[in-house]
Amino acid sequence: MAQAGMTKQSEETISSQGGSSQETNSEASTSEGSRSEGTGSDEGTGRENEIYTSRFSSEQERTRGAVWKVLVEKFFQPFVSSSAVVVDVGAGDGHFITRIKSKRRIAVDLSEHVQRLREHDVEVLQVPATEYADLLDEKADVVFMSNFLEHLPDKRVLLEVLEETRRALKPGGSLMILQPNIRYVGSAYWDYVDHHIALTEHSLQEALEVSGFKVVKMIPRFLPYTAKSRLGSLVSKTGFLSGSDSPDARIIEWYLKVPFLWKIFGQQTFVVATPNELVL
Repeated sequence: MAQAGMTKQSEETISSQGGSSQETNSEASTSEGSRSEGTGSDEGTGRENEIYTSRFSSEQERTRGAVWKVLVEKFFQPFVSSSAVVVDVGAGDGHFITRIKSKRRIAVDLSEHVQRLREHDVEVLQVPATEYADLLDEKADVVFMSNFLEHLPDKRVLLEVLEETRRALKPGGSLMILQPNIRYVGSAYWDYVDHHIALTEHSLQEALEVSGFKVVKMIPRFLPYTAKSRLGSLVSKTGFLSGSDSPDARIIEWYLKVPFLWKIFGQQTFVVATPNELVL
């Protein structure tokens, strides 16, 4: 079974987590994403540490962190109860898992730097994303992935990761995915050397369904692609998100409240899926 678990959570998202890292401009926002930095993993390039430390400027990194704060508090938290067990697969720098409020927070990532998340009261499983379910001492209520799946080596491993996640979830649990969509990103999707597979909202839904999930929420165009995209650059250059209590920080909050803007700037898809109880 191929190793899959390092990610770079926010490589691509304004808010990307980062880390092995994520990219969401959202890369979470543009989330947190595929981190394959790992030694011994056939999932990555073997140069992830160099790639992720040079990909974004310090200004863009500040923007990502600020965006993730708003994203978690204003968008993702309502999907997660305070009593939930939450697992962040491809946790990267932990932009999501260190901010979400829940009973237990667990990070899954191959990168050694995931161990730093223990300082934030996050439990750590430094294992492949295809091999974590049996290591949980209780099943998860929520599994989160941001800007992770595009870093997997091929679609066979993608399906293995989704099937493993179904095993990790409680009946009625939820899988939340924030994922760049090649339909809306276009050729810029391949501007990152560690992107291996491309997905649209339709291929992602198909992958989920054949892996035993039922899609219950789908937003094809949600967040911008990366901190380098149009909205991400605007946020960085104008000083938006300089602090969660500042007037500028409310720009992203405003964006989240105006779905019409998603159809203009959104290049990442957000999906919520639950295990299909009819699938044994």
